[in-house]
Amino acid sequence: MDKLRLRFEKTGRAIYISHLDLMTTMQRAFARAGLELKYSEGFNPHPLISILLPLSVGTASRCELMDFRLREDTDLMTLPEKLTAVLPEGIRVTEAYPSERKSAQLKWLDVSGMFEYDRGAPETGALAAFFDRPEIVIEKKTKRGMGLSDIRPAIERIAFCTEGGSILVRARISAQEPTLNPDLLAAALRQLQPELAPDFAEFTRLETYDSEMQIYR
Repeated sequence: MDKLRLRFEKTGRAIYISHLDLMTTMQRAFARAGLELKYSEGFNPHPLISILLPLSVGTASRCELMDFRLREDTDLMTLPEKLTAVLPEGIRVTEAYPSERKSAQLKWLDVSGMFEYDRGAPETGALAAFFDRPEIVIEKKTKRGMGLSDIRPAIERIAFCTEGGSILVRARISAQEPTLNPDLLAAALRQLQPELAPDFAEFTRLETYDSEMQIYR
């Protein structure tokens, strides 16, 4: 079959499954569902399966995308139910369809997050003012080690509101070129304005977009 794409959720306890373990989990799910993946050719064949944007451990998602190829045709309408039935709790396949768009066209991510504070949450205006800076240069890990990087261009928009004693965060951030891990939003506060930094932060991916802000599938 031509290249196909899955859209799936990774929530609950499944957020602690690493990327490599998730790849193994998905391959086993195809086998248990009676769906045979295609393999590459050559001396070291491997299943033709890839996740477009690997997810950090501890981050949830409702919009994960995975490309794959099967040896035989199958009913894509029934495939999500077949796979979900043999996947661990917290991983749920929601769609299966032909892959018609290149992964390079995926540009933006909508994320939600929760900042929790042991000492009481700051004013949301102070958080908004921090991220409204023209530059937010932080130290972060790169392919060459630790280095300085301005993450402000990777934040298309960000907003905050109080929810109980916590702060709810909604943001649209760059998915690739550059990739912005939402955990760096909290890291920026810890490095540059620690009095605003949360004691705990968690994030969920909500939706994917192309460069024109159209939903990417």
